[in-house]
Amino acid sequence: MHHEAAPPDTPGVHKWYAATERVEHRGDSTPVKDDGEGQVIFCVHGFPTSSWDFEPMWPTITAERRAIAFDLLGLGRASKPDRPLPIAAQADLAEAVLRDRGVKQAHLFCHDLGDTVGQELLARQAEGSSSVEWQSAIFLNGGIFPETHRPRPIQRLLISPLGRFVARLSSERTFRGSMTRVFGPDTPPTDEFLAASWELVVSDGGRTALPHLIRYMVERKEKRERWVQPLVDRIIPVRVINGNLDPVSGRHAAERYAELVSDADVVHLPRLGHYPHVEDPRAVLEPALEFWGRV
Repeated sequence: MHHEAAPPDTPGVHKWYAATERVEHRGDSTPVKDDGEGQVIFCVHGFPTSSWDFEPMWPTITAERRAIAFDLLGLGRASKPDRPLPIAAQADLAEAVLRDRGVKQAHLFCHDLGDTVGQELLARQAEGSSSVEWQSAIFLNGGIFPETHRPRPIQRLLISPLGRFVARLSSERTFRGSMTRVFGPDTPPTDEFLAASWELVVSDGGRTALPHLIRYMVERKEKRERWVQPLVDRIIPVRVINGNLDPVSGRHAAERYAELVSDADVVHLPRLGHYPHVEDPRAVLEPALEFWGRV
């Protein structure tokens, strides 16, 4: 007799989503968390996780500011359609979330795939087509430059012609292994983070969205100039906060940013990996709060 596996014991993630409201956009929807008052910090998470990544920092950010987070299409508890999910669609959703909340000005706080979404939002601002006035941006570890991005083996498989097959076969064990390897050795992910993140990846048929989502690796190459130029032109203040031990977008990516952007504002976190805000929230909060206080 087949028994359903018991859901993992992840109270933190259920509490997070219990306090969200759904925003509809073009037939899709996403949960939105919106707390606090004042300067708006708009949080855009990475692949393959969710807005819940920002939970450890949430109380501190919202003590003196307003923070808004949402799930990107195909991830977390957002819609997970079986169709192409280009960065432009994610940026459209981001703008729709802020329209729904009545926000006209905000500060970007992005990680991983969220960095690329943030770059598209800044490109729109540079060309005068943005519905939001972005006042500053913080980029955590992400593939801002395609030439420095070092994809993990699972990412290479997902983007290959075998992508759908690989996504269907993916297991919690392989997920846990690949996630743990991008964290700093002294700051490994908790069991709750891994269990809840896996649960969010596979819920609502999420495996089918993974090969669509990973196409951002191709888009970064095709649209490199559009997405890098606003950073080089310094259209708004930008701070890069980088977990140096990240094998995907670690110190090498932060150093490339400093090469290309004059007077680059880079904060190195030498003992942290790809998820610095999850690994050591305080180490990210200190330079983030200082930056927001200044801009």
